[in-house]
Amino acid sequence: MNEALDLDTVETFLRVAELASFTRAAELAGISQSAVSLKLRKLEARLGRVLLERTPRHVRLTADGERFLPRARALVLAERDARLWEAPARRLRIGVSDHVVGDSLAMLLRRLDALVPGTVFEMRVGFSRELLVAYDSGEIDAAIVRREADRRDGEELRRDAYGWFAAPERRVIAGEAVPLALLEAPCGVRAHAIRALGDAGIAWREAFVGGGVAAVAAAVTAGLAVAPLAARLAPAGSRDIGPQLGLPPLPHARIMLVARAGDGAQGRLISTLAAAFRG
Repeated sequence: MNEALDLDTVETFLRVAELASFTRAAELAGISQSAVSLKLRKLEARLGRVLLERTPRHVRLTADGERFLPRARALVLAERDARLWEAPARRLRIGVSDHVVGDSLAMLLRRLDALVPGTVFEMRVGFSRELLVAYDSGEIDAAIVRREADRRDGEELRRDAYGWFAAPERRVIAGEAVPLALLEAPCGVRAHAIRALGDAGIAWREAFVGGGVAAVAAAVTAGLAVAPLAARLAPAGSRDIGPQLGLPPLPHARIMLVARAGDGAQGRLISTLAAAFRG
């Protein structure tokens, strides 16, 4: 009779697959990176399949890994569903800056659901400064935000590079006012971009104002304007035309987690949240 799959090992595979990192998976599980590697080797040996391609810089699923991933999610979810009667559903109130998540919110939620299924997330998306006000007033338990100049608390998760993105067909003639797609005020990225252009003596005009990063990205895709965006949130096919037009470089944004220390369960949830956002 074939040996049953070890669910802890399957969960380790799921963490590595969702986070694309042995280091972050080890941090989340509270074990060493070598222990994670050993668990994955045992699982691959048990299945007789190579599930992951490992290089010094990347972790990728193989074709067999892609086929096993939904089965791994189903196994872990079934096991956790069977234990849900042991404790009430966990809840976490979080705020996420629109400039951090953009239109990738669905991917983030899928990742969190895979890592901590059964958790009820109360999530709001907005401007960093507004989310920090909500955090300070106790309305949310944690916030993932761009660092504000007057804040010194929090844990840095990553640094996002910014550029001036436009659709390939969008033509901007050097010397003409740059047509911009911006978020409505108050927005830190909007303020930084306008200030940078002003300091460089470059004329600009509003061509589109959106209520969220997804709307601004859509304006870029439609060819309406140039937008200051994090490179990881720039729409597919767009390009950074800043160097071509001599536009001033935009500073990297420090992405911070601000959270209250909670009990063991909430602490683990916040650790999972941090792992999902690390660079």
